[in-house]
Amino acid sequence: MNILVCVKQVPDAKDVRLDPVTNTLAREGVESIMNPFDRHALEEAVAIKEQQGGGKVTVITMGPPQAETVLREALACGADEGVLISDRAFAGADTWATSYTLARAVKTLGQFDLILCGKQAIDGDTAQVGPGLACRLRLPFATCVQKTRKISAEAIEVERMMDDGFDVLRLPLPALITVVKDINEPRVASLKGKMKAKKAEIRKLSAADIGASHQCIGLAGSPTQVVRVFSPEPRGDRKIFSGSVAEQVDQLVECLRAHL
Repeated sequence: MNILVCVKQVPDAKDVRLDPVTNTLAREGVESIMNPFDRHALEEAVAIKEQQGGGKVTVITMGPPQAETVLREALACGADEGVLISDRAFAGADTWATSYTLARAVKTLGQFDLILCGKQAIDGDTAQVGPGLACRLRLPFATCVQKTRKISAEAIEVERMMDDGFDVLRLPLPALITVVKDINEPRVASLKGKMKAKKAEIRKLSAADIGASHQCIGLAGSPTQVVRVFSPEPRGDRKIFSGSVAEQVDQLVECLRAHL
């Protein structure tokens, strides 16, 4: 089975800062990690390959040259190939431009039976790139997958997490799924895996390599842009109610009546 995993290098939560000019997250020179949700997507891909008794797991990421680090980390944990999609023209991309760029890269790399993504990235929390990529590739998809039940050459059966339980979905392959943290426990890279990853060759693709239109990538191809970043102003007076629950409810009712 030929599996593709999309991962993202994100700023460590303790070191997040914004570019004062573009109002986008500053990534160069910032300590970064692999997006936590993507770790689970990677683990699931490697586990499926092992269960199937063979196959290939390719990991791709879009980012600056330093994003190569997360690809080597993925290789150390069982992935077979790493692909870095990197070009200064990609800078400032929103989810629309990112899904376009990833789709162009996937088409360049070839056909895949299954694509896995993390549910969302912790720097943007939009959960839009996975579904956006599936739509651009015209693939069936399922989001918030908490378990893969069955998988064959023709289809995959999954559990999708819902507020009141889960849905069971059967998707024909090729397909795309986004996963939540409940799906597995990511493995720790072995010393042998780390040594192999250190020597591995990372394939690099530019905007020209994937045939991307410059009008569709980076800031130029992003219909949503951050115009201003600011702290919200305090909103009016605050009241703190005390006493028993019943007393607090009475105080709240009286306060609301005063504003009617």
